[in-house]
Amino acid sequence: MKKALFPVLALLLLILSACGNAANNANNAAEGNGAAANNAATDTAPAGNNAAADNAAANDTAASGTITYQSQTGPVEVPANPQRVVVLASYAGDLISLGVNIVGADAWSMKNPRFADALKGAKEVTDEDLEKIIELNPDLIIGLDNVKNLDKLKEIAPTVVYTYGKVDYLTQHLEIAKAVNKEKEGQAWIDDFKTRAAEAGKEIKAKIGENATVSVIENYDKQLYVYGDNWGRGTEILYQAMGLNMPQKVKDTALKPGYYALSTEVLPQFAGDYVILSKFSDTDNSFQNTDTYKNIPAVKNGHVFEVNANEFYFNDANTLDFQLDFFKKSFLGQ
Repeated sequence: MKKALFPVLALLLLILSACGNAANNANNAAEGNGAAANNAATDTAPAGNNAAADNAAANDTAASGTITYQSQTGPVEVPANPQRVVVLASYAGDLISLGVNIVGADAWSMKNPRFADALKGAKEVTDEDLEKIIELNPDLIIGLDNVKNLDKLKEIAPTVVYTYGKVDYLTQHLEIAKAVNKEKEGQAWIDDFKTRAAEAGKEIKAKIGENATVSVIENYDKQLYVYGDNWGRGTEILYQAMGLNMPQKVKDTALKPGYYALSTEVLPQFAGDYVILSKFSDTDNSFQNTDTYKNIPAVKNGHVFEVNANEFYFNDANTLDFQLDFFKKSFLGQ
């Protein structure tokens, strides 16, 4: 009799196991459908017709899991394939260069005409727009370390912050690439950029002379500024990547702090043989009508290259490519 019971017991165990698996599968399916419904409800308002794409992106992120990024503030668990990034600093161009989707960005990035296509679906946000950021349903937030509401932002999504100038501009790009799990792509761009910039620098020096000087000057809110070698506006390329010369007066005043405010009267003392003039269209640029400005040698010799400050402002990878092309065209006619 005992031997006869064994087949029956085995059959019962198989039936119970199958039922258990079926119940688990049903529960998992219900949870998955519920998550999809919640994503759809969250994304419909801010994303409009992109709701389906956003849900698909969210599913892709979930499927790819997370990685641990070693940030300057410690390890942060971030999406392995971020699909909805909010950037609260001047790093939008780095993300654009890496092909990362941005759903929210700072005002400076949003008004950069060169970023318009990449950010056409994004919303302008600040570190105080918590509700607006929540509505964007980000899976990653990137900003500076002086960002407001940092603890609250961390509750919304994994948040990575950087100190501006703590690392050089190329290392900064690589760090952002690591944060979005695109280190190889970031390093490849850096290697290529360094080669292109060095070659352009040699050609420019050969044309303008080894001892020729270059100044980067900007007029912002009725105040003139001259810049050192790490404050955007093409300074990183001119002075670091290309090795062009900075006027001594600029070295003495702007190299260490990054920038220096000056008046029109002393502008000739800071103007190099060549001048990159960064201009905002909505700022009073009447200083260019003064005799002081007109008599600067670089002005008289046609060695002033004017740029749109809104698109020349940053030192991200996307902007650096644009700046390099501009310098090659301006100095070399390429």
